[in-house]
Amino acid sequence: MSEIVGSHDLLLVTLDTLRHDVAVELAAAGRIPHLARHLPGGVWEKRHAPGSFTYASHQAIFAGFLPTPAGQGPHPRLFAARFAGSESTASGTFVFDTPDLLSGLADVGYRTVCIGGVGFFNKQAPLGSVLPGMFQESHWEPEFGVASPTSFEAQVARAEEVVAGLPEEQRLFLFVNVSALHQPNWFHRPGATREAGDSRDTHAAALEYVDAHIGRLFAAASSRRRCFAIVCSDHGTAYGDDGYTGHRLGHESVWTVPYAHFFLEPGAIAP
Repeated sequence: MSEIVGSHDLLLVTLDTLRHDVAVELAAAGRIPHLARHLPGGVWEKRHAPGSFTYASHQAIFAGFLPTPAGQGPHPRLFAARFAGSESTASGTFVFDTPDLLSGLADVGYRTVCIGGVGFFNKQAPLGSVLPGMFQESHWEPEFGVASPTSFEAQVARAEEVVAGLPEEQRLFLFVNVSALHQPNWFHRPGATREAGDSRDTHAAALEYVDAHIGRLFAAASSRRRCFAIVCSDHGTAYGDDGYTGHRLGHESVWTVPYAHFFLEPGAIAP
């Protein structure tokens, strides 16, 4: 990353609440072809989330603590704040001298842009302004939120506008928090009803919906130059697993997340 930062545009996509097992199953079954074609070896990497809910996890991610590989570490990190005794800062780590990654990237010339999704990014109250306030530019509309059946399409359209409006020479760090996986997600599965509510199946259908449109996001992010992309979940969510439902709790379905990083070559055409 110490060589990639400065020469590439950067894209970080958090698929909010996406379960690792659902992501793996859909990739293996060919149900998310646009994501799967970019996954190294066609598979998701199994990692552990840095937090059990959106706010905690993103505070950690924005400090450079991406989801951690599931095996015993220490694991070299892509990004790290400079501090004495760090066992996960390696020779290739991009090290910043600011409190968070966003200001660190801004210091080396990046335009940092947030396209929010779930309520912690909606800027409608002080708490919902903390995370987007870390960026130079942030966007949120009701159409991006959890209640919108077309949330990801609206987010992608805004991302395309942002990229199109930048000077060619301006490096970009684009962050998209995808809300479609988060409850309520019942409306993504044909035949599902509000009364029946969300389920593991509707969660999977929401990932298929995201996959159908993510090619446009990848094309926009790599439209000006080569782009380094990170796609991961911030935490999972339980659907009755061992009697648990939801997240902000210590269950395997919450702590285990899918992760991938890869390069997007310039000039890619959205499928």
